[in-house]
Amino acid sequence: MVKSYLKYEHSKTFGLITSPSSNILWTPDEDIQNAALRQSGAGRAIVGAGEEVLCWDVKKGELLSRWRDQDCVAEVTSIARSTADPDVYAVGYADGSIRIWDASIASIVVSFNGHHSAVNIMAFDSEGSRLASGSKDTDVIVWDLVAEVGLYKLRGHENQITGLHFLQPNGAMVGNDDETGQSLTSNGVVSGNQDQPGFLLTTSKDANIKIWDMSTQHCIETHVAQSNGECWALGLSPDGSGCITAGNDGELRIWSIDQHGLADKASQIDQGSNRKYLKERGSLQRQGKDRTTGVKFHPGGKYIAAHGSEKAIELWRIRSETEVQKTLARKRRRRKEKALAAQSKPGHFDPVNNDDKVEGLATADLTDVIVPYVIVRTGGKVKSVDWGQGSTSKTLHLLSANTNNELELYSIPSRQPEQKTKSEEPPDYSRKFAVDMPGHRTDVRSVALSSDDRMLASSSNGSLKIWNVRTQSCIRTIDCGYSLCSSFLPGDKIVVVGNRNGELEVFDIASSTLIETVKAHNGPIWTLHVHPDGKSMATGSADKTAKFFNFEVVEDEIPGTRRTSPRFKLVHTRTLKLSDDILSLRFSPDSRLVSLSLLDNTVKVFFVDSLKLFLNLYGHKLPVLNMDISYDSKLIVTCSADKNVRVWGLDFGDCHKAFFAHQDSVMQVAFIPHNQDGNGHHFFSASKDRMIKYWDGDKFEQIQKLDGHHGEVWAMTVSRTGEFLVTASHDKSIRVWHQTDEQIFLEEEREKELEELYESTLTTSLEQHEEPGAEKAEVTAAGKQTTETLMAGEKIVEALEIGLPDLEAMREWERAKGRQPNTGPPDRHPIFLYMNTSAEAHVLNVVQRIKAAALQDALLVLPFNQITALFTFLEIWAEKQWNIPLTCRVLFFVLKIHHKQIVASKTMRPMLDGIRQRLRRALQRQKDEMGFNLAALSFIGSRMKDKGSKDYVDEVLWEEEEEKIGKGKKKRGFVDVA
Repeated sequence: MVKSYLKYEHSKTFGLITSPSSNILWTPDEDIQNAALRQSGAGRAIVGAGEEVLCWDVKKGELLSRWRDQDCVAEVTSIARSTADPDVYAVGYADGSIRIWDASIASIVVSFNGHHSAVNIMAFDSEGSRLASGSKDTDVIVWDLVAEVGLYKLRGHENQITGLHFLQPNGAMVGNDDETGQSLTSNGVVSGNQDQPGFLLTTSKDANIKIWDMSTQHCIETHVAQSNGECWALGLSPDGSGCITAGNDGELRIWSIDQHGLADKASQIDQGSNRKYLKERGSLQRQGKDRTTGVKFHPGGKYIAAHGSEKAIELWRIRSETEVQKTLARKRRRRKEKALAAQSKPGHFDPVNNDDKVEGLATADLTDVIVPYVIVRTGGKVKSVDWGQGSTSKTLHLLSANTNNELELYSIPSRQPEQKTKSEEPPDYSRKFAVDMPGHRTDVRSVALSSDDRMLASSSNGSLKIWNVRTQSCIRTIDCGYSLCSSFLPGDKIVVVGNRNGELEVFDIASSTLIETVKAHNGPIWTLHVHPDGKSMATGSADKTAKFFNFEVVEDEIPGTRRTSPRFKLVHTRTLKLSDDILSLRFSPDSRLVSLSLLDNTVKVFFVDSLKLFLNLYGHKLPVLNMDISYDSKLIVTCSADKNVRVWGLDFGDCHKAFFAHQDSVMQVAFIPHNQDGNGHHFFSASKDRMIKYWDGDKFEQIQKLDGHHGEVWAMTVSRTGEFLVTASHDKSIRVWHQTDEQIFLEEEREKELEELYESTLTTSLEQHEEPGAEKAEVTAAGKQTTETLMAGEKIVEALEIGLPDLEAMREWERAKGRQPNTGPPDRHPIFLYMNTSAEAHVLNVVQRIKAAALQDALLVLPFNQITALFTFLEIWAEKQWNIPLTCRVLFFVLKIHHKQIVASKTMRPMLDGIRQRLRRALQRQKDEMGFNLAALSFIGSRMKDKGSKDYVDEVLWEEEEEKIGKGKKKRGFVDVA
């Protein structure tokens, strides 16, 4: 009989506030009806957290919504928000895919897949109908969100894309709405030439800044953006008149954009103009000399935020024209004073003084226009910033996402025009709100479950957190030292933590207080374990000793009284000295043995009562980092930095099996603590290669891989019931993996792994790679072969193969029926009989079910011998006028990719002529229908306008006019003529 196992699946993720891989977005509280409350609120933060997107209430620190695609395990790397529809967000992932989310219903609207590596940055155009995405694969792809297809791929940069913005020159004359920063509205843009696709501004790590003409899909201008190597950030001013590029050594370079020139280029037909649209205006230096990773303009256009990877955000202020004129006048005055002082000296001759000429804003030095405002010191290294909307115009709000798993909102007073201070002192800013409670600042080094599996303790450098496992909410946060190991004590009211400085800290959970600190060792305490009887515990340290402690309750006298109060205390009883550092320590469940792993790669097993040596386990090539003993005390499993896991027998110390388990150091192993389902010898291993693996310790087989973490897995614990396990990782997330009722078989799992390996190699082999010496095309089709597109292509081929014979058979039957009406129907494919449909309807249904974004890549899979069959069905669809837009799209794409073969084929010409005639008739009919509808709408609109202007009367004005007329009549009526 084939043995089956129960599958473990990822169920919950918590402890992660924001990932350092993605940017953040600030949005206002849209659902609050009261405008005053909406402005006083701190808004929301949209952040990437692992493979999920989280929406946080910044003021309350609450998680409002969680967006996750169950089919995606890749990390979120980029988020963008549409200006036309505030509920639409584009989210880019590390595997190169993009998903468009609707925030109001937290669901995916459309998915795109065109990049080969992580999506770095994305931008919507002003109308929200197009999306541009830049990736680490050096490509920029423009997507059409209405048609749900990739339009084209721009390939000019030599390194990853770091900045991306749409330029709308037709909106240059519209300007900003107001001071609060609501820039170019979609109405304003549409009022220009809405047929013009506009321009795209991009920067890359290759230090180049480029302007792309979207109408011709070519680069029209390239500059070297940074003088010292790489360009890491691009910030565009809200009115589009200028931009800032940032690179290494804290250098910011300022550029002006000739919007009128771009507008002229968009409207002119002739090419070949040598006009430059980007002009360098100078450079600024940040105080921080590291790489600048982010530049963000305030929506009002008066302030700029720039940051690197240090704990600071530098704010710059753009002076008004009057301020700049005052500064220039002051400089002129000083020059005159110096000149007069020089003239008064004997022997000095100054023939002409030209300082009286008025200097304009264009001639002003850049440092006179953009001045440092304030440096905001943050609680952690900054990853991304975004401007928030202040409650008044007197304050600026800046939202910062830090690499230490924290969100902070800073309030900075803005400079008022009436302020007249000679020395411009930096304003006092304040940290208004922070989202930091639901996660650790540093990596979680140990996790421990309570005896009833309801509470989870996670400890890191500086904090111990107690979580409710069911609700994933943080119950307690307690300050502690640099924790390396932790455990609940019997009763689940006390947690003991072992620290790097050799101290044991004992905490009471209910009161969140430190009960006792014991200086147990002279080196880091790497491990601790509670004895199975619950009355004592043992610790192992780098000072080469293992110490045993008893749990006791002592009576402390209350000073000044005769009363006493009970207090929990750890009492040191025995010490075991060894030859090397102790890395791990475990008691056997039968309380007979204690095993210790040492830095010399060995594991020593002692009797608990006499502390005499029982077994020496040799075999690992590097130190054993962790171990565990099975429920029946018969097996011990050890894991090591040599990437191996070994299973030993505790009777004679023989090694049953050695697995090459992971691709990196194996950090922890854990047996299932009981044998209720016959799985007492099954164990889990967690590694720095981000994987958790489930093993059968009797058959020495890998049962399952648990893939989900985006960083090294540091800690793991299995529940007392064995129904779930908890893991903690370098990505700051704590994940719960639950046992399901789904059965898995080892042979099926091996087959799945082989299929995944085959599919990954298949999709990469289908991609067209350029020759190393060949020149790369500047614009190509936006597409990527995936398993989904391959399967879609196979479905089309299968539908054509069964559809064409059925179509011919049905035509033959129709002709036979004309001759003999009693002719029986032919034998048809079971699909057509079951669905009661025709061949052409079935093929159309198959093509319709393919996502629009994947259709072109699916058609590329079709071999040329199937194109004739496809054209046969296209002709029928055109004749019956079924889904004309889809019919045209399929036809035009197939003509484009197989143009040479189709032109050379004699059989396809009459077929193409027939399709052309039928399509023209169908399109003409649709054109007439649209024209009729437009005429009807304009007629209804004019009628409504006429009716509205006639019937509408302002009652107040009408009454006032009536009164005036009435009063006038009365006066005229009472005039005495005699």
